[in-house]
Amino acid sequence: MKKFTLLFVGLCTQIIFAQANRFVYQVTMKPDSTNRANITTEVAHLDVAAGNSIFYAENRLKRDSLINRMRQTGNFNFDRNQMQALRSNLDFIIEKDFKTGKKLFKARILRDQYAYEEDRPMDWKILSETAKIGDYKTQKAETNFAGRTWYAWFTTEVPFQDGPYKFSGLPGLIVKVEDAKGDYSFDLKEAKKINEIATFDQRGSTITVKRAAFEKQQDQFRKNPSAAITAISAGGGNRGGMRIEMDPNQRKQMEERQKEELKKNNNPIELK
Repeated sequence: MKKFTLLFVGLCTQIIFAQANRFVYQVTMKPDSTNRANITTEVAHLDVAAGNSIFYAENRLKRDSLINRMRQTGNFNFDRNQMQALRSNLDFIIEKDFKTGKKLFKARILRDQYAYEEDRPMDWKILSETAKIGDYKTQKAETNFAGRTWYAWFTTEVPFQDGPYKFSGLPGLIVKVEDAKGDYSFDLKEAKKINEIATFDQRGSTITVKRAAFEKQQDQFRKNPSAAITAISAGGGNRGGMRIEMDPNQRKQMEERQKEELKKNNNPIELK
């Protein structure tokens, strides 16, 4: 009986550690610096397992699942309103490797998938202030990163030195992090066990570049989205693994939509 009990406990332990952890954050943003009353919220996930993590928007996961079903069924007659509702201001994926400390940022600029390794250190100053946030006892920390001053509240009650977005490196999980201007806030709302972390089907090749090269490409697109869309239309194009065939009216509508979105999203999370 004693051997059976030890075996049972051992199996249970293996199952627990085989599981992954999902931390669900509410992300509050003011994407338009000219209209600070415009506040948007989204749900994002931080999945942690086996020495690594992945951070992504919940809408990204839902949208990719919808596109995968289209590919499997061959039915691409989707509801445009449904797809529009799944658009995200957090349209990127961040993968962290705890052993090496590497952070890989992945995002699309129209049809092209880019990836770069974050090359800026995140130096934290741990402060004396403490607070109870939800069920957690937390302590405050401060860092300057990408043009913003950030304040984080971390808990040593959860043994992961990780957090949402690119934030990590504190002695525990980041429960809340916000910038000094109040433009962006990440707030932990739920923690749960899952069988495995989310995976995304990255169709086509990924262009791996230095961070500066990605930011240059992104800046060029923001300044002149019409040129990029015209290039897609002229070449047939492929976005998210789906072929894009655009007549002049479709191209014009896409250009106008992109310009309007870029105009409203002028307050990025990283300022420099």
